[in-house]
Amino acid sequence: MSAIVLQEVSKAFGEVHAVDRLSLSVGAGEILGFLGTNGAGKTTTVKMLLGFFRPDSGRALVGGGDPCEPATRRRVGYMPETAYYYPYLNIRELLALYGGLCGMSRPWIRKASEALIERVGLADAGKRLLRHYSKGMLQRAGIAQALLHEPDVLILDEPFTGLDPVARIQLRDLILEQKRLGRTVFFSSHELSEAELICDRVAILKRGALVWSGAVGEVAGDGGQNLERIFLKMLGGEGGVS
Repeated sequence: MSAIVLQEVSKAFGEVHAVDRLSLSVGAGEILGFLGTNGAGKTTTVKMLLGFFRPDSGRALVGGGDPCEPATRRRVGYMPETAYYYPYLNIRELLALYGGLCGMSRPWIRKASEALIERVGLADAGKRLLRHYSKGMLQRAGIAQALLHEPDVLILDEPFTGLDPVARIQLRDLILEQKRLGRTVFFSSHELSEAELICDRVAILKRGALVWSGAVGEVAGDGGQNLERIFLKMLGGEGGVS
């Protein structure tokens, strides 16, 4: 069963074709890395999966439902690349706010929050205001809020940005843990090495179109045909990745 389906999806902004007839599916319990250069259409695709944009043509489904429907959105956890949280809240207050928006009970929010705060390594900063958090700490707060309501599908935008090596390892383990729990993870990233380490498959986007998709296990590690070489071959001559 596919947890995410994009069928001939297109989206344009004036004369700019951000996504061009993109077809892609992500199986339940699968980790997919979504790669591409700046302006490739990754963010627009993510926003369509979240129901922020409707496709001009084609169809997007998440968990078999329309991403614009509240029932579908309740099954999705999202961590943006740059999160703008209320700066005068601490992490517990932030999670209480998001839990309330998700319709969770207060006892459940408290229990889930404490476990997640510990899991993402913010226990020692639990009383500090978010305005005093570093970029990496905000990333940790972001993954905690994305996981709070135990979603079936996780959509993560550049989740490794700003993390130190220890935090990267912890986040990598946390993503793999979600897979073991049967959850689907869709993340965009410019970190090819991270994609090789944790993804089942990757999809490479160029100018809004899918140019390569395949299993990481088929290309990683032999030195002659790895993800980096495929990426350069598909996108050679374009700008830096986003």
